[in-house]
Parts: sequence; structure tokens; C-alpha cells
Amino acid sequence: MFDFPIHYDEPLFRPPSEANSLILQVTLGCSWNRCSFCEMYKSKQFRVRKLEDIFQEIELISRLQPKVRKVFLGDGDAMVLPTSKLLKIIEYITTKLPKVQRISSYALPGNILRKSSQELQELREAGLKLIYMGIESGDDEILKKINKGETKATTIEGLQKAHAAGITSSVMILNGLGGARYSRQHAIHSAEVLNATQPRYASTLVLSFPLGEESFRTQFGDDFEPLTQQQLFEEMRALLEHTELKNTVFRSDHASNYLILKGQLGRDKNKLLEQLSDAIEQPSTAGLRAEWMRGL
Repeated sequence: MFDFPIHYDEPLFRPPSEANSLILQVTLGCSWNRCSFCEMYKSKQFRVRKLEDIFQEIELISRLQPKVRKVFLGDGDAMVLPTSKLLKIIEYITTKLPKVQRISSYALPGNILRKSSQELQELREAGLKLIYMGIESGDDEILKKINKGETKATTIEGLQKAHAAGITSSVMILNGLGGARYSRQHAIHSAEVLNATQPRYASTLVLSFPLGEESFRTQFGDDFEPLTQQQLFEEMRALLEHTELKNTVFRSDHASNYLILKGQLGRDKNKLLEQLSDAIEQPSTAGLRAEWMRGL
């Protein structure tokens, strides 16, 4: 979108909804970077960028693209930065780019919990309005197996603390993460996290194996058995059945998903469950539709 000579440290990732945002790398890599399912930042060693380098990029952008409206702070978790440094970055953004309406970041529950409620409120007031969090699963057994470094309790507490400060959240759950053995508890406990936190946005992706299934099983355990398309649909149905959400925008439309689901929970809960039931009864039709969507 932006035509300016900023050097990005590749690979560069951002949430789908930040496609038209300025991506500003304030850290490189992920502060945790030990999850068994994630290969996003394995080629990087985590480090924090210097303020003067970040300010220089913001200054350059302000001259070339002064009408920027959304900024995403990369890489894996800008919230690991000390609040004082984050505030300086955000304040420089809003000073140099006065048209900015939203600043967002990935976030780990643990890094949110390390900040005080007052610090989070200060960040919100400065302009940090949205955090993206990979819940992955609400099941403690699965979280331990994938080396997430979080628990169901820390995830809930982190999201609730952010919400109390006025920061909106967009969360993601990995369909199929527990395999066949842990599928139902994965679905139910993940729904419980959603119910306890009531995020503004929630989405699901299907587990993939960038380094191969055997590599994932080596870390997860020999009891991992990947789900079939039918089982993925059934797990998704169990997840939605157990949700008690009031006003959450739900999306299951990533390229990895076999069935495109969009709606608002709980208003559209029954409609989405009907779509899943149809897909379970006619899996071949759902698979063909998914392949057609991927080709668009």
C-alpha cells in the first residue's frame, strides 16, 4: 500500500484485518517463540529496536504518507516493551501522523499481566486500541503440550485486564490443535475462555504443519492424531454450541478453513450451527466450496 523506502526485517507478519495498515516493527521476532505449532519467527532472534531508528521511520512516513489512519506494531508482541517506551512510540506516531485512528499489536497474556492496570489505561488513552491474541486453546493440557507458556487462567485474566482498560481484543483459536484425542475438551474449554472474556472479535484457523506432521508430533506427543475434515467440522460445532457470547464478530474464513463461517455471536449462533450441520452431513460439498474459495 505504501510506497516508501523502509527496510523491513523479513519475514513480516500482520493480522488479515491490518492489510491496509502501516506496519511498524518496534521489536523483531517473538518474545516467547517456543510454541511447537508456530514457525512464524523461528528464523529470527528476538530483539528490541532502538527508539531513534523507529522515530526515523515514523518521520519518513509522515513526509511521504501523512494520511495514515491505522498502524500495526510488529513483530510478535510489542506489549513486551516497557510501558514508558511504548508510550513514547505511540505518542510520536500520533504527533507525526495526526490522522491515525487506531494503533494495534499482537499480545501475549503474560506480557499484559506484567503491566499494571494504570499502564494499560495510559496506553489506551495514548492510542493503543486493539490487541490480537492467539488463544490457540482454552485447555491447559493442550497448552502444555504445545509449549504455549500460558494457561487458561492467564489467558482469561490477561484479556479481562486489557478489556477493563478499554482495549479491544481480537482472539484466535486453532481448530484441530488437540488432535482426535483432545478434540472435545479443546472445543469446550476454548468456548469457556470466549465466554469469560467476551472478545469483540474471534476467529479460527485450522492447524497446519509447516515442518511436517512428525515434527509437530515430536513436541506434542505420540498421542496426536490429526483430525479429518469431518472431525474438524464436528469440533467447530462443539465450540460454537458451548459459546455464550453477546456481541462477538466471528470469522472462520482463513485460507486454511474448509468451511467459510461469518456471523455475530450470539445473534447468528443457530445459523452458523446449521451451516456446520449441513457440512457434516455433506462433507464433499463443503470441501469443494473451500477449494473454490481458495482459488479466488
